[in-house]
Amino acid sequence: MNSADTSRQELALEIARKLRDHGYQAYFVGGCVRDRLLGFVPSDIDIGTDARPDRILALFPDAQIVGAHFGVVLVSRNGAHVEVATFRSEGEYADGRRPDHVRFETDPKLDARRRDFTINGLMQDPFSGEVLDYVEGCRDLERKIVRAIGDPNQRFREDHLRMLRAVRFAARLNFSIDPATMAAIQRHAALISKISPERIRDELVRILTEGGARYGLELLDQSGLLIHILPEVKAYQGVEQPPEFHPEGDVWQHVLLMLSAMKHPTPTLALGVLFHDVGKPVTFHRAPDRIRFDNHAEVGAEITRQILSRLRFSKEDTERVSELVANHMRFKDVRRMRLSTLKRFLCLPHFEEHLELHRLDCLASNGFTDSYEYVKQKLDELGHTELRPPRLITGKDLLQEGFQPGPEIGQALEAVETAQLEGEIRTREEALQLARSLLDHAGANRT
Repeated sequence: MNSADTSRQELALEIARKLRDHGYQAYFVGGCVRDRLLGFVPSDIDIGTDARPDRILALFPDAQIVGAHFGVVLVSRNGAHVEVATFRSEGEYADGRRPDHVRFETDPKLDARRRDFTINGLMQDPFSGEVLDYVEGCRDLERKIVRAIGDPNQRFREDHLRMLRAVRFAARLNFSIDPATMAAIQRHAALISKISPERIRDELVRILTEGGARYGLELLDQSGLLIHILPEVKAYQGVEQPPEFHPEGDVWQHVLLMLSAMKHPTPTLALGVLFHDVGKPVTFHRAPDRIRFDNHAEVGAEITRQILSRLRFSKEDTERVSELVANHMRFKDVRRMRLSTLKRFLCLPHFEEHLELHRLDCLASNGFTDSYEYVKQKLDELGHTELRPPRLITGKDLLQEGFQPGPEIGQALEAVETAQLEGEIRTREEALQLARSLLDHAGANRT
């Protein structure tokens, strides 16, 4: 347990003790109990109590209301945060996301029964460690099952996002989904389209990065959610690939193998893996020699931009993932690249993600990692200074030489940089001489 976890734990115990000293109930609730019982250090600690929000604020004057409608108060100290929520029951969910009204309760049993899954409906005494289980959550933890509390159809009609959460918890914990719960998800899968893209985006990223990404994608497909969220990924199924390069099978199987090989990926790398071949279904054709996917990287990059825009990813993340897709086929040419071209390729922003995507791509296909090893060797050989040498001249230098602004300036500077990367010039005077020659040849205007 690190210092942040220790601070959070100490704050949570202090809050619980103060609540109890004033005659209120106080239990750890929800995911933190689940994680503790599974042997994990919880990333968050939530406390449930019968104290009303006004009383919680009176006991903790520096706290903040973060969910007034739901009676949730955030208590913070020295960077540690703990949410304290009044026990509640909930009314109807007219919008498929939030209850129309809530009722504050004094009975913790009622609070447990309004939650989504049994493994998230547990409570624990902060001091004795006794677990309060009103929903058979302990049994489901032992059986490694994600099961909805009560009628699963009602749970998913209330909050459609719970269907994605079921997949996320199952993937992260390597649990199965209870058959009745899975059947209810399949029955109501189309309702996921009513959830905001931002919430779908956040759950998708968690499924891909919290562990069990392959299993998560398989569950998305099995549950019927995938075709509503990512029809472009569903289209991978049955798209043949040339067996001499992809003995593993179709595009779907290829991506599943890559997902299973990921280790602690960044969100952008995980998305790059998921979408790197998204252009294949629409570019597939049988040529006389073999199956081909002409320009599938470029086509896939544009499709990726459309998907990520639809899911409200940031522009930065959208471009970063699209660049992974657009460049993933360039590795096959690294041995034939001019030195300047290779250096520019190795200097792509976040190149470590490009390289890891390529490694996973190789391992999930023919297993040949020659280009990967070649690039690793070149990175070691060249080092930072050789890859990114300081510029010998700038546009300002050429203006001082008397050349007028224009596109020829930029073209000359690019040619000078190429010559520098190739090792053909090394000094400022050589760079100026080359630039003068190029600009004079191009007929650039001079004062």
